[in-house]
Amino acid sequence: MPLVNFLTKQIQFKIVYYGTGLGGKTTNLKFIHSQIVPTNRSDLVMMATETERTLYFDFMGLDLGEVQGMKLRFALYTVPGQQEYGQSRKLLLHGVDGLVFVADSSAFRREENKKSLADMVSNISLYKRRIEDIPLVLQYNKRDLNNILPLDILEGDLNMYNVPSFEAIAMEGKGVFSTLKAISKLVCQTTMV
Repeated sequence: MPLVNFLTKQIQFKIVYYGTGLGGKTTNLKFIHSQIVPTNRSDLVMMATETERTLYFDFMGLDLGEVQGMKLRFALYTVPGQQEYGQSRKLLLHGVDGLVFVADSSAFRREENKKSLADMVSNISLYKRRIEDIPLVLQYNKRDLNNILPLDILEGDLNMYNVPSFEAIAMEGKGVFSTLKAISKLVCQTTMV
């Protein structure tokens, strides 16, 4: 559920980038941050930790114009993909308005992608929500590497909800804004009805 502040005339949406460790979630946010005019974004906050006591996330606020006199603001987060940060992943999904699942296209990461997607679905259910009711976009990252899975395999493994999906090379920015635009549009369509 977006946060609405009538005093400042802002609607803030929370979008979480989810996926395996080192799959490209943070790279997406870094690229977006580098391409947005500083007056339309906040600083990129990165908190690293070695224990569960400190929450790890990447956060960036992004202004994307107005609708009916209200400023739209998107807060973009990434979750840590590593197994030891399971509690952090759960916490960051609280109040999420949209999800981007970033899959690593490498063939050797196939099972990790499936486990991470199942983890996301399971964690969403902890908040009494269904994944089918939350805007979701898939991004197949690292399409420039050798030994990548064909798109039909990735789609078969990960796109059981028949949501928009995009090929990406986040290090180069390819597919990054297509993914962001798609999830932003879905979030607005779903919550502004």
